[in-house]
Amino acid sequence: MKKLCIVFSQGPHGNANGREALDLALLSASFEQEVSLVFTDEGILNLIKNQSPETVGAKDYIATFGALPLYDVETIIVCEVAMTELALTEDDIKLEVQFCSPQAIAAHLNHVDEVLVF
Repeated sequence: MKKLCIVFSQGPHGNANGREALDLALLSASFEQEVSLVFTDEGILNLIKNQSPETVGAKDYIATFGALPLYDVETIIVCEVAMTELALTEDDIKLEVQFCSPQAIAAHLNHVDEVLVF
């Protein structure tokens, strides 16, 4: 089984990167690839609770993150340094995630077959 890691590094609104990354994750998982997600920098903002993207004219793809368990995407990693830089807490995140150091994230990336950054 191929191991794919998708890194979310950009915010959820203003471009289609987050939506495309999420679509790729779900599609890859449906073809029985082992998919993991890493959220760093402004990519963490994709996981914030109670967003209303419609108010800025964006589509609400954020709710689709709730489908990840149905596709057996269980490894969701958030950079704890980026959380601190963005002044966010665990309570701000809508999914069950693992909070990891940059070193732990680097170790994870070394154990997958392919890394795609959005």
